[in-house]
Amino acid sequence: MNIRIVQKKDILYKNGKSPLFLRFTHEKKNKFISLGVAIFPEHWDNESQKISSDCPENRALNSLIRDKQEEYLKQIQRLEILEIEVNFDTLFGAKSKRINCTLQEFFTQTIDKLLLLGKHNTVSKYRSTLSLLKQYHKNNIKFEDIDFAFIRDFEMFLRQNGNNSNTIATRLSNLKAVYNKAVAEDVFVPEVNPFSKYKIGSLWTKTRKRAITKEDIQKLRKHNIPHNYRSNYKAFARDIFLFSYLTMGINFADIAHLKYKDIRDGRIYYSRRKTQKMLTCKLNPLAFEIIEKYTVTDICGDDYIFPILSRNVHLTAQQQVNRIHKALGKINDALGDLGEEIGLDIPLTTYVARHSYATVLKRAGVSTSIICESLGHSSERVTQIYLDSFENSQIDAAMQHLL
Repeated sequence: MNIRIVQKKDILYKNGKSPLFLRFTHEKKNKFISLGVAIFPEHWDNESQKISSDCPENRALNSLIRDKQEEYLKQIQRLEILEIEVNFDTLFGAKSKRINCTLQEFFTQTIDKLLLLGKHNTVSKYRSTLSLLKQYHKNNIKFEDIDFAFIRDFEMFLRQNGNNSNTIATRLSNLKAVYNKAVAEDVFVPEVNPFSKYKIGSLWTKTRKRAITKEDIQKLRKHNIPHNYRSNYKAFARDIFLFSYLTMGINFADIAHLKYKDIRDGRIYYSRRKTQKMLTCKLNPLAFEIIEKYTVTDICGDDYIFPILSRNVHLTAQQQVNRIHKALGKINDALGDLGEEIGLDIPLTTYVARHSYATVLKRAGVSTSIICESLGHSSERVTQIYLDSFENSQIDAAMQHLL
């Protein structure tokens, strides 16, 4: 494939200028791609393939031409890396749309789009999966190379590196999502989708119990925490746990983003960051008591309720993600200590509050569909991971049984 920049002087516009083209030559055949630039013939230097210095805006126009040429050179290089024959079909035709990137490149493009949408938790998971894929396969991976054997061998690589079945299922689910996205966007056309044969669901295993009883909640609530510097974070961690438990299992990231303006008529209203689903919850007296504990003077509606984020410090989405990640680690460490102090047989974390809320509602006689709605799950299938089905009731009425 030979590329040259040419001026078609046989095309003469009314202003006396002629257009410039990229001329691709392959197997004695030519293909011309317009550069969108027209200049006077005397301003074109055919030998150097540049616009002469006496042409107005020559630098900008030469830069535009070089960028366009470089774009095609990169595409040719990509085809060569993928060991695909370089011809007019693969460079310009329908085939070119299906082979314009490797798996690693499409993974990166997907991550960039997720970042724009603010899906930082998903980005973290996709980045981990991409990193492991690069460790597993040092060279560029073509989508056509992903078959049943590739997925099985990747699973074995993950297992040999100490990953448990649930972690492996998560990594392979990320790979499947990116693969199917590439198919949907016509990046390539598979003969057979390998994920139709490889069943990721078989990898999922039941996790250990994550819920504690109402009696354990009372133990935690009444547990004596000495007033000193070291134990102050324990008190805060306990308040966050209880607040989550009392407010439909709201997760830590959503708690961190709660603002005073989200409280109206004795309820909190918020959009769950993971699913963007709007949720509302009635606040009981203990939940109000916890909020008041951290309320300072001169607050406004845009101030965060809990001292996790500061609207004057954590300005960007990434700053907020970093701060929440750091605070969550400290809170879970403190909860772990508290769990041991009150004699729990499972590690206490903020996530246990969410499971405990769902379990107490189950025992109070609330239907799975209502619990699904209150937890902000996308489907009842997700809620079934938490609990079994049971007869109907109302959430607000059932929440009186939380304490």
